[in-house]
Amino acid sequence: MSEHPVRSSTITCPECGHQETETMPLEACQWFYECPGCGALLRPRPGDCCVFCSFGTVPCPPVQQQGGPCC
Repeated sequence: MSEHPVRSSTITCPECGHQETETMPLEACQWFYECPGCGALLRPRPGDCCVFCSFGTVPCPPVQQQGGPCC
């Protein structure tokens, strides 16, 4: 469990490969993300709680803090 979670994660769009670094919310999951490259609306993969856990380089802060699979 991390007391100070990483707030930055780079999302990679599975449709076009565009990468964008975003700041994650501390106490919530982000369920939707619109790719700035192609406009695709990303949703979490089954079993993931948010788009950062599915497509980001770092899982969301609630997962980082709880050390569990989902927030």
